Amino acid sequence: MARSLHDPVTVLKGVGGKKAELLDKVGIRTIEDLLYHFPFRYEDVSVKSASELVDNTKASVKGIVATEPVVQYFGKNRNRLTFKLALDYEVIQVIFFNQPYLKKNIAANQEIVVYGKYEAAKQQIVGIKLFSNQQHVDDKDKDFEAIYHLTQGLSTKYLTELIHLGLEAYEDLILEVLPEELQERYHLVDHKRAVHQMHFPDTEEDNRQARRQLKYQELFLYAMKLQWQKLQKRRIANGAQILYDNHHLRDFIQTIPFELTDGQKAVVNEICADLRQPFQMNRLLQGDVGSGKTVVAMICFVAAIDAGFQGALMVPTEILAEQHYKSISEFFEGTPYRVALLTGSTKTKARREMLADLINGDIDLLIGTHALIQDDVLFADLGLVVIDEQHRFGVNQRSKLVAKGEHAAPNVLYMTATPIPRTLEITIMGDMDVSKLKEMPKGRIPIETSWVRHNKQDQVDQLMWREVRNGRQVYIICPLIGESEALEAKNAEAIYETYEAQFGSQFNVGLLHGQMSADEKDSVMAAYKNNDIQILVSTTVIEVGVNVPNATFMVILDADRFGLAQLHQLRGRVGRGQYASYCVLVADPRTDNGKKRMQIMVASTDGFYLSQQDLELRGAGDYFGTRQSGLPEFKVADPVEDGVILELAREDAMHFLPYFEGNQIQYPNLVDWLADHMGNMHA
Repeated sequence: MARSLHDPVTVLKGVGGKKAELLDKVGIRTIEDLLYHFPFRYEDVSVKSASELVDNTKASVKGIVATEPVVQYFGKNRNRLTFKLALDYEVIQVIFFNQPYLKKNIAANQEIVVYGKYEAAKQQIVGIKLFSNQQHVDDKDKDFEAIYHLTQGLSTKYLTELIHLGLEAYEDLILEVLPEELQERYHLVDHKRAVHQMHFPDTEEDNRQARRQLKYQELFLYAMKLQWQKLQKRRIANGAQILYDNHHLRDFIQTIPFELTDGQKAVVNEICADLRQPFQMNRLLQGDVGSGKTVVAMICFVAAIDAGFQGALMVPTEILAEQHYKSISEFFEGTPYRVALLTGSTKTKARREMLADLINGDIDLLIGTHALIQDDVLFADLGLVVIDEQHRFGVNQRSKLVAKGEHAAPNVLYMTATPIPRTLEITIMGDMDVSKLKEMPKGRIPIETSWVRHNKQDQVDQLMWREVRNGRQVYIICPLIGESEALEAKNAEAIYETYEAQFGSQFNVGLLHGQMSADEKDSVMAAYKNNDIQILVSTTVIEVGVNVPNATFMVILDADRFGLAQLHQLRGRVGRGQYASYCVLVADPRTDNGKKRMQIMVASTDGFYLSQQDLELRGAGDYFGTRQSGLPEFKVADPVEDGVILELAREDAMHFLPYFEGNQIQYPNLVDWLADHMGNMHA
């Protein structure tokens, strides 16, 4: 039977049932799994001279045993083996804990190599491994020792020997997948050598070149896969093709009482070009807080309605739905377009009439919450779906609304006010088209941000007092405490009581937290919007997108507990009107990372810059708060650290794909790889 990298690892000598179970625990089931189970780090075990030793670091030293080894026993099953080792012109003490059997391998005047941690103050090495000099010379890992992810019962020695066996028996089956022209362009070592040098590097430079090849290959193949998927979707002409009247759309834009920013104009052109295509649009619109995403969506709805289609706008909360309904209705005043609002609060009779008008095509645009995805909400001809703050909805919720297109797949525009770092945009949103609004509308006054320590709280309160006396409103954001909303609610209540005692005689102080019911939250936010509450003490439940132009001052307590992206989102609740606005971060960060976050927040109001900084400071897993974010798992590449390679690989995939399509016969290994990972690719 022909050998294959998909052969079970049990074909190798010494892998029985028990070993196979242990290997399975670290993800090794096949030969391919074994060969690509790369070390996550390396330890330098090259021999160092006495002058090269660094305190509290691991090193290998070679010397002559100067004293007979002695084993001392103390306590139950605890012992210590000690001897002196002469290095060059110095003598140091060597200690091995709980390895008494090593004594038989050590004799006075014998030359040996010890690998362990050096402790300068005691002039000693706490041993980890012991070699005879000849063993160290013969050992293939004499300069580097690979450190693997293991499980109890699975040793580095056993795994290393198994990888040796696997390479000897199967190395010839490791194929070159990358196009030769790309290998030559970036001077990449061949893939087979890269795999070998990852496990058993000859030199540090050989290992570096191996990692470089593997990182680029992983990211290029991933990008090829995404680009291929996008291409296949575009070939399916099942989308609602919106052939709008361009002159009429321009006339509508002229009625908008302010001039669009250059960014808004560019994004409208991108989306409208998609709407004219016969395939379904799948586009993400990223816009920093206050950049004018709603106006862009409204223009696109006009294009769809003019072409005879209906639109749907789904938002996460009733307050946001009402806000969008009010602003869009004002824009559509004097037009024949009919807009309706559907939420959980819509009365039964009004809802029944609205759904009848919707299926009859009498409603052009339906704005609402999750209520839009209920089974009895049916459209005559849905052509454009816009989902605001799309991350607040589950995949199934989003797809249920999109599935309401009766005759053709409606075009979909996802919107988010949370800027996504370029790295994650490529890896997670790689099969979407992405538009960005970075420019702020003219006249928007930048928010002035400052960072103070807790001992300056009195000064912060005086500034707050000034703002409310001038008729403005204030947010006080309570710190994150942990996983429990109940704890955060209790904390918010304590802070609320403090400010109620301080300001309550002259101003209304409100409270908002996650333990309140949806109706209670809506009631508080409505009162705040109407200026019936001047100071709102809140946890992070204040909604993205809620527009209170009169709110000009925000205090974020214990701000170092938040990530940069979240701080920026919170800060975006102020600065939405004609008045100068302020955000004060109150924090005593204990770590350099915490201090750096405060400094970055004070220095920048650019959400895209902040999101990238946040990603780099926290890492992709922490950025999302959980690993189940959809971030792909790579063997060697790190999309955050290797952002430059990721960008290059993506551009290469985009440029290479059109040529590859017509010349697949030249790249059989690449065709096979894509077929393995995506289904039938063969031409």
